[in-house]
Amino acid sequence: MKFHRFLLPALAAVLAFALTGCVGLWGHRRHHEASSVVQFLYPGKDLPFIQPQIPTLRLPLRVGVAFIPAGAPSGRGGFRYAPTGFNEQQKTDLLRKVAGQFKALPFVQAIEIIPTTYLRPGGGFDNLDQLRAMLGIDVVALIAYDQTQSSNDTEASLAYWTIVGAYIVEGQRNATHTLMEAVVYDIPSRSLLFRAAGASTIKNHATLVRSDYELQRDSVRSLEEASAQMTASLAQELDLFKVRAKEEPQSIRIEHKPGYTGAGELGGWFAVPLALLLGALFLRSRR
Repeated sequence: MKFHRFLLPALAAVLAFALTGCVGLWGHRRHHEASSVVQFLYPGKDLPFIQPQIPTLRLPLRVGVAFIPAGAPSGRGGFRYAPTGFNEQQKTDLLRKVAGQFKALPFVQAIEIIPTTYLRPGGGFDNLDQLRAMLGIDVVALIAYDQTQSSNDTEASLAYWTIVGAYIVEGQRNATHTLMEAVVYDIPSRSLLFRAAGASTIKNHATLVRSDYELQRDSVRSLEEASAQMTASLAQELDLFKVRAKEEPQSIRIEHKPGYTGAGELGGWFAVPLALLLGALFLRSRR
């Protein structure tokens, strides 16, 4: 009888401890991982202080593409698995897609995919000058990303908590926000030529047991969506840049390197149609 008198309070204490511990573990968790263009180019500065010059693009261009090194992840609450699913292979695949868009331009001579290890955290334009001297690049496309994941218990998850756990209750509210951008700089002039961005937001509910798995899957999906949107935007920005370079000579100077014929200049896509038109007019006048 004495054993039963102490059994119920002991079980209640264990259950209360378990509930308190679980709420403390799952109440609110957050994970943040990012690489910043501003922190890389202007380390320790709140605002960029370098005054860019008017860029002089010497055709044909040699372009480098690289990922900016990511900072140390931050967060609270702890995730059982690493939430960010952006591995080195995915980064390489994205760099190849960006490089492919530049390769399609007739005034680009070569593309260099630069390993992330060649860039120092906070390396700034001094680091880019080193890459220019080492690889012979004129223009660089830097890619950065910012992803935040959070997980919060909803009222349902607490209301339907039982002694066997929350396996059947979809009570965890997960959110994944990703921003990705590509900035294209002319290295000698420190001038931003153009930028392109992509974003993704994914929200769902999951059981507490599957929360980490769902967040890891959402991380990969969100990064893929943001990168696809960024590469599509980059293609549009490249087209706009070609038009701007032709129509605004006061903002961008164009020169040719020795031995370059200029067949792939920024306005060169008009050359073939113009030649055909002049040829047709000449034949017509002979008739």
